[in-house]
This record gives sequence, structure tokens and C-alpha cells, in this order.
Amino acid sequence: MIKLKNIMLCVTTFVPSMSGAKDLPNIIYIVTDQQTVSAMSCMGNTDVYTPNMDRLAQSGVLFRNAYCSAPLSGPSRASMFTGHTSHEVGLARNNVPMADSLRTTSLGWLVQRAGYNCVYAGKWHVHTPSIPDEEFGFSVIYPHNDNGLAESSVAFLEQKHSKPFFLVVGFDNPHNICEYARNQNLPFGNLPELSRDEWPGLPQNFARNPYDADVIDYEQTLNYSAYPTRHYSSDDWRRYRSLYFRLVEKVDAEIGKIVDAIDKQGLWKNTVVIFTSDHGDGVGAHHWNQKSALYEEVVNIPLIVTLPGKKNAGKEMPQLINEGVDFFASVCDWVGIPLPEGLYGVSFKSLVENADPKQTHQSYIVTETTFDKGVARGWALRTSRYKYVLYDKGLYREQLYDMDNDRGEMRNLAIEKKYHEILLQHRAYLNEWMKLHHVVQIRPELHLIPNM
Repeated sequence: MIKLKNIMLCVTTFVPSMSGAKDLPNIIYIVTDQQTVSAMSCMGNTDVYTPNMDRLAQSGVLFRNAYCSAPLSGPSRASMFTGHTSHEVGLARNNVPMADSLRTTSLGWLVQRAGYNCVYAGKWHVHTPSIPDEEFGFSVIYPHNDNGLAESSVAFLEQKHSKPFFLVVGFDNPHNICEYARNQNLPFGNLPELSRDEWPGLPQNFARNPYDADVIDYEQTLNYSAYPTRHYSSDDWRRYRSLYFRLVEKVDAEIGKIVDAIDKQGLWKNTVVIFTSDHGDGVGAHHWNQKSALYEEVVNIPLIVTLPGKKNAGKEMPQLINEGVDFFASVCDWVGIPLPEGLYGVSFKSLVENADPKQTHQSYIVTETTFDKGVARGWALRTSRYKYVLYDKGLYREQLYDMDNDRGEMRNLAIEKKYHEILLQHRAYLNEWMKLHHVVQIRPELHLIPNM
């Protein structure tokens, strides 16, 4: 386990300079829930219209290869606010309370001690839906509820601020697609439906490839509540995709209210605005809805960073980002505090400020999963060209995809001899990562990675 006592020592011995704090940027962190990276019109998707997310992309730097730390709300958000991979600190599933030792070293407290006013509005989910007031270093201005959330955030931005602020705005949508799939009323209001001839078509990777991991199909059978789509027709899936994109458009309109307020208050000149999501959704790719699986649609998420003065506006970057541990490290970087001992996130601050697509960053990142209410564990390791996926059980549990030529993951190269050396290299990378993050093996003599 991570030595949490050392982390506490690092935090308590840091004394910020309050005079320096006045020159630090404000940070606004906007997080949606269950939004895949392609669900933005600025990504070239003509089935959805997101003018306000597009405004952020036009004003900032867009990362095309940002990945969630874990494709489930609680574990993903735990990683963002603790700086740890969620599995190594016992937060691999939803509804698990954070240990007291982690609470006192969580991001809100660190940033508050650096001289910031830390404020939270909306969804928290680590583990309660709404964040408890003052328990994690944040003052709560609005609970978990998309209705009125933007307005409360705007009211905060309109106040006079005597010191820099760190505002987190957590939206629930497009997560309401979960209730739609279960044929329930949507928590924040039902949407008008488009006619059948207006529904989007099916994705090119709608089918599952014949060498996909069979444990995914098994997980679908275990949790009908999460996956009531197993017997969907093609039109059912088209309707699902239509409603999903309408939910994205709904949350985009709410985000627009916040962007308007930033404009009106002249906050761009000294504010870092970060927009992302905690994980994606299958959106019908490989006949998958929901999260947990390690498909690109599930783990590849939006990340747009707007710098003070809109420096490097409109740039796009290919570097690999873990929007969990790397977000934590980046906020520490922006507020001028050292990364606590025992954390391994890599700040993307210099990437955004330099906006050089060729700048060397990290050679790989890892997303880890434990299926929601399921039994399977898995890891997705992404390098600049390839994506290696490993599940802990079942047929074809090992997969390798060429992300330059097969972003839809339809040809599993792990079964082809000519890619064996590449497969071995990615196994070695994952083994290195597992050692660093203390991943528990099946038994001492039985390693999760083949031939290790």
C-alpha cells in the first residue's frame, strides 16, 4: 500500500506564500458524466451540436488522447481528487467511502492550503452523490442536481473575489441515458424525441469483432439493470444514440451559461478552465451501452484546457493524458505546490502552455476497471500507436489494437504472430505499471499478465 503517513508529512510541512497566491490563476473545473470524446461537434460529429463545448475548444487546447483513470463514476472521481489510482486505495467500485487518511490529503484541502477559496457545485459521487460541506476542503454551493446548477455557479462567478478560487462544477448529464435504457423517467426532465428518420445511423464498429473478450458478454448477463440492451434491434440502438446526443446537447446548453458568465465577468484573463468527463458510454459500439468495458467509446473522454488570456486558442494535442492522476498533478502544478510523495500523476500544464504536438510527455497511460456489480477486472494500456487490453479471465482476454488504423477496435492483433514483439513490449509496460501501483495478482505464482 502507499505510505499515507509520508503524504501527510508532505502536506503539513508546506506553507504557501499568501502574497504569491494573489498572482495565481483561478481554476474552473467543469465535469460531465458519461460523455465519450466523440460526443462533441468540435470532434467532427455531425449527429450532435455542442456550440458551448466548441467555444471552449476554440478558446483553448483540445486533447484527443485523454483517458479516464477508471470507467466508472466513483473510481474515476476518486482518482481525480486523491491523485491515486482508485484500485490501489480501495475505491475500485461505486459507493465506497474514502478512507480518513485520504480525505485529509485530498485535492480540495491541498488547494485551500495554497491560498485558494475552494467551492463545489453539483455531482461528487465519492461516495455520496453530493459532496459534504467542508469535509474535503470545499465549500458547497449547490447539491447534486443539474437543474439550477449552472445558475448557482454563475452567481458565484458574479461575486467579488479577494483571492483565487477553485470552482468545481459537476453535471450529471448525459448520464441520464442510464435511466432511459431502463425505461425510467429522466431525473432532470424528459426530452422531446426526434422522429425515426432523424435518428443517427449506427457506428461503423456496431458489430463486435470475433476475437473480442468474451467476458464482456458474460458481464452483460450478470447485470440486466445496467445492460437492458442485449436484445436491442438496430432501430432501438439508433433511438438510444439519438437520446444520448440530445442529453449531451442539454448539458452543453447549461455549460453555455457558465461560459457566458466567464465572458461577462472578464475572467478569461486570469482563469484556467478545464472541461472533461469522468468516463464515456458505449453509444452502441460493439453493441455496448454504459461504462466499465475498456472500449474507446467508454475510456476516451473529452479534455479541453483554456489558459489565461486564451493562450494557444484552438490548438489540438495528441499526447496521452490520464484524466485522473494527471489532473490532480496539473492542479498542484498550477497552484504552485509539490506533488505529494507517493503519487505518480504527470502534469499537463507545460503541454498546454507550450502547445507543441511533438513535445515529449509520457510513453504510456493505463485505465483500470472492475465491472460495475460484476466480477471481471481489466486494464487498458495506451501507447502512442497501440492500445493493449487485458482482462483477468475468459477467452481472448488479451487484445492489441492499432489506434492509427483501427480506432474502432475491430481487429485484435494479439492473435497474430507478426505483432508478437509489440505484444511483449506492451505486456512489459503493464507489468511495470502493476508493480508501481501495487496491483494484487491472482496468486503469487499466477500472474495476471500472460507469461509473466
